[in-house]
Amino acid sequence: MPSLVESPSTSSPASSATSKLSAFPDGLKTSGQHPPTPSLVRAYADFPKEITGPTVWKPETYTDHPERWTHRFTPAEIDEISAAADAFIAADTPLTGITKALFPLPTLTARMEELRKDLIDGKGFFLFRGLPVRQWDLRKNATVYMGLGTYLGYFVSQNGRGHVLGHVKDLGEDPTKTDRVRIYRTNAKQFFHTDGADLVGLLCIAKSLSGGESDIASTHHVFNILQQTHPDVIETMATPNWYFDRKGEVSEGTEQWIKGAILYLENDPKSQRVYAKFDPNNVTSLARYNTGPDAVIPPLSDKQKYAMKVWDETCASVALHMVLAPGDIQFVSNAHVFHSRTAYQDHPPGAVDEDGKPAVRRHLMRLWLAAPESEGGWKLPFFDSKEKKRGGIQVNDTPPVCPLDAE
Repeated sequence: MPSLVESPSTSSPASSATSKLSAFPDGLKTSGQHPPTPSLVRAYADFPKEITGPTVWKPETYTDHPERWTHRFTPAEIDEISAAADAFIAADTPLTGITKALFPLPTLTARMEELRKDLIDGKGFFLFRGLPVRQWDLRKNATVYMGLGTYLGYFVSQNGRGHVLGHVKDLGEDPTKTDRVRIYRTNAKQFFHTDGADLVGLLCIAKSLSGGESDIASTHHVFNILQQTHPDVIETMATPNWYFDRKGEVSEGTEQWIKGAILYLENDPKSQRVYAKFDPNNVTSLARYNTGPDAVIPPLSDKQKYAMKVWDETCASVALHMVLAPGDIQFVSNAHVFHSRTAYQDHPPGAVDEDGKPAVRRHLMRLWLAAPESEGGWKLPFFDSKEKKRGGIQVNDTPPVCPLDAE
């Protein structure tokens, strides 16, 4: 039975009383962030010298061949998507309760199933283009986006408030306050990182005046390069002595940080695939815990600082660059693709866009999706690997919500 109560990080999640199902429309609760299971963390000596297969790619394979990684929705596909959204909205079902059964796509289903396999076991990224987001209101855009998402995975909460529909938007928060500010709520540059779920999706509602461009890199290509040039960096990143900040988004009785590695071997003796889990801001923000007389965790070592620098620089050197336009949806696998974003500047008050309409601030809707081991996802060295809604951020029994705009 799916977990409805967050359990201690050292044990499997437990079932909960049926009375709590009303807070979780599909009966599933985000499992949350946890440290790895120590017995499943394999030493650097077990890691391959080189990874091969479709998860290893170079930007030149795709830069001049958009047909290999993009698809523009046809008018017939848009009509099918629009009709499914209209029917769902007319039924007045809460958006947190949307499922594939409630969002039928007879024509697109096969494409979405193929995409899911490619995201999990293939190149790990894709871009849809051409949704008429300016013609639809935020509710319909959100319904379309989440409806498509149901074909790829299970929505997990992205923050302590239970947001399963997130919003990447500059809310004027201070990006230097990394111990309590999530960078997606600012216009600051994001270094190469992964998010806290198996898959991440971004639907562009409005783009910025300048900047905010996206770069992605094959984790396994970067790994191969560094195994040849800087094996010490890979060893450092595979050593489970890193601390990661939870920024106060924790349930009662749990620690404010997680200790683990950045790179793991998949928990499968037949696999040599390397899984990555890393956001540099969640490492550098822990200074409040490792300085002064009350220090409780060690500061970053010189080796760790060097590894972070080399990893980011290598990602940047082999990244595929893309610019999201309104109506584009980018999907990325966090397991084996790192992504980043340039800093951006929004339109000034009173500005108009290229269509002569009032310009709006950059706005991307975001999904975090779980692709559990039990349904073909990666076998991760965490106790919740088989949970349908593994990963994400869960605080106590906070229910899922779908705000239609940033808040």
